[in-house]
Amino acid sequence: MRHDMLEDVARVLLTAEEIQKRVAELGAQISRDYEGKNLVMVSVLKGSVVFMADLMRAVTVPAEIDFMCVSSYGSGTRTSGQVQILKDIGQDLTGKDLLIVEDILDSGVTLSYLSKLLWARNPNSVRLCTLLDKPDRRQAEVQVDYTGFVIPDEFVIGYGVDYAERYRNLPFIGTLKPEVYQNS
Repeated sequence: MRHDMLEDVARVLLTAEEIQKRVAELGAQISRDYEGKNLVMVSVLKGSVVFMADLMRAVTVPAEIDFMCVSSYGSGTRTSGQVQILKDIGQDLTGKDLLIVEDILDSGVTLSYLSKLLWARNPNSVRLCTLLDKPDRRQAEVQVDYTGFVIPDEFVIGYGVDYAERYRNLPFIGTLKPEVYQNS
C-alpha cells in the first residue's frame, strides 16, 4: 500500500523557493565572513544533510566539510537531555574556523554540548548556522550566528527534518498533522 506523505502535512510553513532564497543569502554572508579563513563546515547528521548540501554550494570561499552524528532524542519527540555522539569529526581541528550546520535549533541541549566539545579541540572559532530556530523551546543558552528562519513551536517536517525518520525528502518545511505523531 502506497502512502502519500503530503496527506500528513497540515500546512506548508516555508516553500522550497523561500528556503532556496534564504540559503543563497546565508551562503553569501558566510562567504564574506570567512574570506581568508580556514572554514570547516560541520554538518550535524542526519537532519542537516539537505541544508548542508545546498549551503555548501552557496558558499564561494574554500571550505572543508565534515560530519557529526549525535542524538538527544531517541525515537521520541522531546529531547532526552542526554547527548550521545554516534559519529565524530575525523580530523584535527586546531587552527580551523568551525561552522556547525544544523537543521533546527530547538531545546539547544545538543548544540550547547557540541559547542563546548568542539571548543575544547583548539579551533580558531566555533560558530553556529541553523536553518530553523524555535526559541520557544530553548532549555540551554546557545549563541546563533546565522539563522535561516525563526519559526513557532510547531512540529515541522521536510527539507531534512524528520518524524520517525520519514518526511526528510519533502522539498519544503511543513507542519505535521497532530494525529500522525499523537497516535504513535
